[in-house]
Amino acid sequence: MNLYWIIFIATLLASWLVSALFESRMKKYSAIRTTMTGREVAERMLRENGITDVQVVCTGGVLTDHYNPTNQTVNLSKAVYEGATLAAMAVAAHECGHAVQHAVGYAPLRMRSALVPVVNFSSKWVMWVILAGMLVLQSFPQLMLFGIVLFAMTTLFSFITLPVEINASVRAINWMEESMLISREDLPKASAALRAAAYTYVVAALSSLATLLYYIAIFAGGSRK
Repeated sequence: MNLYWIIFIATLLASWLVSALFESRMKKYSAIRTTMTGREVAERMLRENGITDVQVVCTGGVLTDHYNPTNQTVNLSKAVYEGATLAAMAVAAHECGHAVQHAVGYAPLRMRSALVPVVNFSSKWVMWVILAGMLVLQSFPQLMLFGIVLFAMTTLFSFITLPVEINASVRAINWMEESMLISREDLPKASAALRAAAYTYVVAALSSLATLLYYIAIFAGGSRK
């Protein structure tokens, strides 16, 4: 078994373990009731951070919570929007952490937003370009090199996402502590839930990097022949 397959299997295993950990913690902390719904928490955090031009809305699906800087909305899934649980509170505060980042001009968030059009283009075409590049690697190596550059942009996006997500969680936890919305006993639990979510981004970034290195190895080996 070559090195790439070892890394690939290890990444899959890590991804499964992290996903299981995240789901376990969210289920566990969804059983802890609070006095405020996710919507109320989000609206309060925005208000206390002086943000008046961001709307909190309910969106469909599960784990679809996100902040959209384009139309300045905090989008919460129904379970978070209506849920009065510790998990809902943590997720809502985390998404509002992104709104705060936007308001203060947090540099990594600006970088990630600037990369979105490029990544959207890359994600649409990268696999086709790389597959075609492999087929004509001997005669036209520039095509696969172009594919590698496209994939590198998605890898860069994954790594820029890490500080954005971690910082949003830190802002959320600090605000919940300062606002005394939850007890000191429950604060570490909320932090643990958000930390498990952050692990998923770490695994995704490392998986993207491993794949990028694999494509580079193929290109280097093929171009030497």
